[in-house]
Amino acid sequence: MRRAHRWFAMACGLLWCAGALAQGVQPVKVGLIAPLTGGSSDMGQSMQLAAELAVKEINAVGGYLGRPLELVVRDDQSDPERGRQASVELVQQEKVAFTLGFCDSEVAQRSLDVFQEQRQVLMVPCDTGSALTARALRGDSYIFRLAPPDELSARVLVGELVDRRKLRKIAVLADRTAYGEGGLKDLTDELAQRELKPVYVGRFDRGVRTLTEELRQARALGSEALIVWGRGPDHATALRSRAELRWAVPYFAPPTLASRLALEGASAALLDGAIMVQTVHHDMANERRATFLTSYAAHAGGRKMGSLTVAAQTYDAMYLLVSAFFQARGGGGDALKQSLEALERPYRGVVTTYERPYAVKDHEAYSINMLWLSVWRGGEVQYLYPIDAQRASVIRRKES
Repeated sequence: MRRAHRWFAMACGLLWCAGALAQGVQPVKVGLIAPLTGGSSDMGQSMQLAAELAVKEINAVGGYLGRPLELVVRDDQSDPERGRQASVELVQQEKVAFTLGFCDSEVAQRSLDVFQEQRQVLMVPCDTGSALTARALRGDSYIFRLAPPDELSARVLVGELVDRRKLRKIAVLADRTAYGEGGLKDLTDELAQRELKPVYVGRFDRGVRTLTEELRQARALGSEALIVWGRGPDHATALRSRAELRWAVPYFAPPTLASRLALEGASAALLDGAIMVQTVHHDMANERRATFLTSYAAHAGGRKMGSLTVAAQTYDAMYLLVSAFFQARGGGGDALKQSLEALERPYRGVVTTYERPYAVKDHEAYSINMLWLSVWRGGEVQYLYPIDAQRASVIRRKES
């Protein structure tokens, strides 16, 4: 973190004479749209706290040309219409320089055209729906992501179950939102590449109180493993239902399983052995990560971290955006988009070191080598395989 401070201080110092005094002290407004309440609130609150921390640190070394960053926050409540309203407010009324936003695919999808039509950059550090960045292939997208797309998580999960464990009968439970629909498609596509289909597919509404009947049907069909595509509270429901049936089927999930709401809703005992895709751990041996975790805890003031993955990605996303903002000389829209697509300086972040993470037709910051499997043990998320624990100090950079 000290290196990041020095870089921003140096950048501000070099550019100060070029216009800081002339620009005065008008803040640079930065938008944040997140589910601060509701079933995704653990992720949304992690987004907010991490963004606040990054803004506080950047402002401490001069902000942009002496202008402080001002975080303008909106709660989308996991509601697509509220998310769209927030997008319009931030872009058209607040005139933010750029926006970080969205944890829920259905909310993000409802708002993407607002940013496209206004030619404003949206960075997504939480939602993982694969379709989110599809437009990047055309070269005219203003939507960037710093989170692993679900197609990568599906590849890791199916690779583990079918290729490594030689299982054939995979049951899938997915919520009925765009997030669940996309995850189900990604899993089905991965299985189809191996000439397989899910032995059972169950769908459920967000906030469902029980999944006992769905799991009973999956068990009756001889399912050898279960993949659940949902958010933290729904994972808790699935795990409680699995325990009610006394069914010790292996439980697999995307990164949303590493959630405070999953832990609080299911208990450490019910989570024990459940496996998920991850990209970052509570690793105090990694200096950059340890500094972030300490600073985040101090900033949070006793509030529990809802999702380390989301917090780390949001923090890194803010620094990347501000780096690009310097490179674009304070320009938004096209200038900021082009800077993100051709970043001149590497950034040593919490998740990884980012060296040209984006390109004109590639707005994803992750590649498959940056993902691994983790497991809940004793109320903590740990590496599933010793080889990944041994590589904890190795920085997994994006592959071209």
